Amino acid sequence: MNYKIVAVFLLILTVSIVSISLSTNNNQTVVENNDTLQSFQESRNLMDTTVTIHLKDNNKTHAKKVIDEAFSEINSVDKMMSSYKNDSQLSKLNNNGFVKNASPDFLHVIKKSKQYYNVSNGAFDITVKPILNLWEKKFAPGGPQKPPSEKEINKNLILVNNSNITIENSNISIKKDMGIALGGVAKGFAVDEAIKSLKNNGIENGFVNAGGDGKYIGYKNENKPWKVGLRNPNKTGDAITVMNINNMAVATSGNYERYYNKSASVSHISDPRTGYPSSKIISSTVIAETAMDADAYSTAVFVLGEDKGLEMIEQLDNVECLIITSNRNIIRSSGFDKYEE
Repeated sequence: MNYKIVAVFLLILTVSIVSISLSTNNNQTVVENNDTLQSFQESRNLMDTTVTIHLKDNNKTHAKKVIDEAFSEINSVDKMMSSYKNDSQLSKLNNNGFVKNASPDFLHVIKKSKQYYNVSNGAFDITVKPILNLWEKKFAPGGPQKPPSEKEINKNLILVNNSNITIENSNISIKKDMGIALGGVAKGFAVDEAIKSLKNNGIENGFVNAGGDGKYIGYKNENKPWKVGLRNPNKTGDAITVMNINNMAVATSGNYERYYNKSASVSHISDPRTGYPSSKIISSTVIAETAMDADAYSTAVFVLGEDKGLEMIEQLDNVECLIITSNRNIIRSSGFDKYEE
């Protein structure tokens, strides 16, 4: 699966001054100002990450009910798209090579992923699973702790082919020995579904974050947008930038460990076109209208690198990005600054 080194948006709920709290496991954080509205928040471990739901409401009982229902939506996506649950539709597709009568949501994510593949010229490809499995096996505990050979990579790279995903009505099939990885879209989709649940329950202000894939609706307070700080990769206590986010989503993909640990040579995000780990940049942060878009495009930019990544983003409507290059230069797309302080 595509692992996202992204940052869980930490919340400071009852402070009276502007502050930023930066965790060693996060590269984004919410900046909270004094808020006269009542805030409700809960975090749970789902989808192999920490999921946080935060909302504004004036009724504690109603807020609890709304939060529970939003988590239920995320749990449903997890049951459907988890690679760790043998009865998930994703596992059935990978284990059997097909899934019949796939749910509309599962079909939507697979079809949308094929669109991301086309937009990114193959940089985003959910059929990359054989390559991810190969690298994971090499560096897993007890493994040889060295990269696979070129022969091994080429053998697995043959299995990476987005055109070999076949969709007929509600049936999905893949070729023998192929595998699908939804780590670059499933959490984003789950966030979008949870946000829909909040809105359906009358919530106008709040956000949902799943392992760094966050979508923000309404305002933090007094018609002021949510403020999201992007963590500096040099581990200092400051933020590279603070983004003003209103009814948009933010996701960051990257390999901060490569920066922290000079001996770390393996990124968790592999280039599906070459079979080798992506190492052109340290991170890519994308702002988009949906969390699934932000999730997928941040992965695509990370794989494409600075030039091709920016070129892709500039061709998309209502999508912006910030890139931290390997030498720690900060590159912004043409419209990113409109979201900054």
